[in-house]
Amino acid sequence: MKKIIKQERPYEKCFEKGPEYLTDSELLSVILRCGTKGVSVDEIATTILSEFSSDSNLTGLMHCNKERLLKVKGVGKVKTVQILCLSELVKRISTYQAKEKLDFNNPKTIASYFMESMRHSEKEELVVAFLNTKCQLIDKKLMTVGTVNKSLFSVREIFREALIKDCVSVIILHNHPSGDPTPSMADDETTKALVKGGKYVGIGVLDHIIIGDKRYYSYAEHRKI
Repeated sequence: MKKIIKQERPYEKCFEKGPEYLTDSELLSVILRCGTKGVSVDEIATTILSEFSSDSNLTGLMHCNKERLLKVKGVGKVKTVQILCLSELVKRISTYQAKEKLDFNNPKTIASYFMESMRHSEKEELVVAFLNTKCQLIDKKLMTVGTVNKSLFSVREIFREALIKDCVSVIILHNHPSGDPTPSMADDETTKALVKGGKYVGIGVLDHIIIGDKRYYSYAEHRKI
């Protein structure tokens, strides 16, 4: 008689061997803990990964949202919150790691710092980094959230906030949900308007960085600002 080998459950496998031995689906299963009536936790994890990523890996969770998660069979309010918090945790860890090497004179490190928090958004977001006389970060703020392909912004509101924070210069960032950071004509016009507005109130616009999917475009690097 052929001996039947009992398959290790993810929780026990993690405890005995370590989390590095778990597949992406198994890791998610451990976090979700249990299934629901008629659907096992393994099935839920596999479905979620396939739903949010063409490669069925964990990076797809960075693109998830409440509405889409709730449509997955076996996923209710509790599991939706668990997954959204997991996604946010990964984004924050990535941001903190980038911050350790942050240099606001270097577009590459600035883009790296904001990359994980912006590249997964399905809508355009415009973020402003406020800097002091030593080019150090005073604060950062999400100023506007636009549509899928259009960011709505106000030059007046941006520099009003800059004056309130008593900053010397700013760096403007926005994302392209398409993943391609190539600037459009509208982006060029936006940059010109921001630089003009900054000169009017005495606040320098050091750069305008467009965030794509693991790519970026810097107006400063291309000497267009």
